[in-house]
Amino acid sequence: MSSQLERCERERRPLRPEPRRIALPQRGVEIALLDWGGDGPLVLMHHANGFCAGTLGLVAEALVPRFRVIGMDARGHGDSSRPEGPDAYRWDAFAEDLLAVAEALAPEHGGRIAVGLGHSFGGTSVLGAAARAPGLFERLVLVDPVIPPPPASGPTVDAARQERLTRLVEGAQKRRSLWPSREEARAHFSARSLFQPWLPAALELYLEYGLRERADGQLELKCPGGVEAAIFGASGALDVAALVRRVTVPTTVLWATRGDFPRVVYERVFAAMPSARIVDAEAGHLIPMEAPELVVREVLGAS
Repeated sequence: MSSQLERCERERRPLRPEPRRIALPQRGVEIALLDWGGDGPLVLMHHANGFCAGTLGLVAEALVPRFRVIGMDARGHGDSSRPEGPDAYRWDAFAEDLLAVAEALAPEHGGRIAVGLGHSFGGTSVLGAAARAPGLFERLVLVDPVIPPPPASGPTVDAARQERLTRLVEGAQKRRSLWPSREEARAHFSARSLFQPWLPAALELYLEYGLRERADGQLELKCPGGVEAAIFGASGALDVAALVRRVTVPTTVLWATRGDFPRVVYERVFAAMPSARIVDAEAGHLIPMEAPELVVREVLGAS
């Protein structure tokens, strides 16, 4: 893979990750991986809800000279299997999948994961995995992790939380999932406000890894809106504050200044971690696609 990296650098073309799969029969899923190579300690990456490992490619390519970089597609996303059932997309399941993948990969890399790197709900999943296996990760980089409101009582709190969840669920359920051509898909995403701050190369990665070509030639989302909606809908059962109290490894939390979560929420939640530091990132919630250098800087900063 190092020779491939050298060729790509000379020719200024993207590094092509190697697809891999890990079967987790005890969990009822197969997890797809993208392996960007590299000869250093292992960085294991987890993407945001509705995306896939390939969308973290700009971060991965910048880290390869110093690390071995592997990203995973969460269940229901990318090329991983898509289980069914009422509990298939509970948030604990994603943390447990990530833990199983980390435990499978760690023996190949000195027995530990050097950096658990997660974006959005992927950051929350990394946190959940580290809480379950305190010695498995050397450190964490959580990129604008999702902090669902804690289970709470009181009609005002419950009503506000339910209103937000309902809005997210309905938006995901209405998401368009089929396009007649790659050009039309590109035009569709380029026109949406969510994607306009993205680097052009990040959008191309999403078109490549987030869509699949059907037998009739049309392109469809690999993560359907129903899966994305199920994940949003299940977020209310997660207590991030309880996870945080069980994580002791050094942790960097990137807070998006133009994101969805007030900084005071991060300050309150991560105050329970003496080893956590919050770093402001001048970007929206989708930092790895808008400003991947901010993520890379924090991973490399302590290496």
